[in-house]
Amino acid sequence: MASSFLSAASHAVSPSCSLSTTHKGKPMLGGNTLRFHKGPNSFSSSRSRGRISMAVAVNVSRFEGIPMAPPDPILGVSEAFKADNSDVKLNLGVGAYRTEELQPYVLNVVKKAENLMLERGDNKEYLPIEGLAAFNKATAELLLGADNPAIKQQRVATVQGLSGTGSLRLGAALIERYFPGAKVLISAPTWGNHKNIFNDASVPWSEYRYYDPKTVGLDFEGMIEDIKSAPEGSFILLHGCAHNPTGIDPTPEQWEKIADLIEEKNHIPFFDVAYQGFASGSLDEDAASVRLFVARGIEVLVAQSYSKNLGLYAQRIGAINVISSSPESAARETSQLKRIARPMYSNPPVHGARIVADVVGNPVLFNEWKAEMEMMAGRIKNVRQQLYDSITSKDKSGKDWSFILKQIGMFSFTGLNKNQSDNMTNKWHVYMTKDGRISSAGLSLAKCEYLADAIIDSYHNVS
Repeated sequence: MASSFLSAASHAVSPSCSLSTTHKGKPMLGGNTLRFHKGPNSFSSSRSRGRISMAVAVNVSRFEGIPMAPPDPILGVSEAFKADNSDVKLNLGVGAYRTEELQPYVLNVVKKAENLMLERGDNKEYLPIEGLAAFNKATAELLLGADNPAIKQQRVATVQGLSGTGSLRLGAALIERYFPGAKVLISAPTWGNHKNIFNDASVPWSEYRYYDPKTVGLDFEGMIEDIKSAPEGSFILLHGCAHNPTGIDPTPEQWEKIADLIEEKNHIPFFDVAYQGFASGSLDEDAASVRLFVARGIEVLVAQSYSKNLGLYAQRIGAINVISSSPESAARETSQLKRIARPMYSNPPVHGARIVADVVGNPVLFNEWKAEMEMMAGRIKNVRQQLYDSITSKDKSGKDWSFILKQIGMFSFTGLNKNQSDNMTNKWHVYMTKDGRISSAGLSLAKCEYLADAIIDSYHNVS
């Protein structure tokens, strides 16, 4: 009796409980007092004149109030893909370049830069808070052009960040600290992490219209209206090239009008440049939007990433740049960005920074890099063309699919809604984000016909 009773007591679900028996007509334990104090739970028993009282205390975690977080909408796609055993499955969710064989690609120029580090015997000492000086010089020159007056006049504050995400986060913290109450306007739609970054930095944001579902193109009029109606001095988050997730960029003429309006409203543009050289294959062409604003004397923030154009996904290498009106202002901004970075991550990693500095700083490696970027951008363009050809040859409904060719960069916005995107995954084993975005960089020419069948079926047969 005693052993079964103790077993039942040890499985109590509440933090504490009391159990008792009386002498008359009830089972009793022996006359010894029982006390247990070992292990995560404690049990005690005392006997007093035929009555036994026992208490069981169960430790409850102090972290019980922390709920389970939802899966990341982008990275969660890869987890679902891995769990699928289908032979025809396609992972078009995460933005990472793949070869025609759908394998990860390490650039040859990156391997050469790493060999240079080994030959030099580079150490692994801490970098300064602002990062590797050679990297900061190279990345600013790559963004603006080495002969840009802003660089020559020392009006550029550059701090190495943890790729694009970390660099955006530094910029967001700068806004929160020194522009209290300022709002950031973000395109609708935008990269899934943008809102998280500003939320965590306690920076208020709202959206401006960008995507037009009727044309699967740019809602330029809506964009202009929303930027115009924003409070003066707002920050406008702009994608420098290859807009994520839509792949839809303003034309050069439209960029001019956007700059006109931002200047008129005294807004501050905040560029996210994640695909320089990777979108069109030209470093200069992909930086044209940023350079336009800087040439006008507009003060700007620019976050950069080398995940895509150098394939340094896991190295977390990027930068936050503030181009201001004077060298004194740039010096102050550098000091405050360092102050923000110090308690956040102390100092940035060195490996990727040395790769970028060596590739950009060595004319031979630099030219090889440009050739590899053109190759990667060219493969994505060929995939777009093949997908368009496959869809238009199969779909006789008269729907205009030309947006596939008009979009640029790693991603293509299919125009499929959530239910249609679910059908792509559940029926066709095509893994993608629920907003209809697919990564063209994760597609091969050989898979275009299969993807075309999936898109046509989902578009016409699922509402």
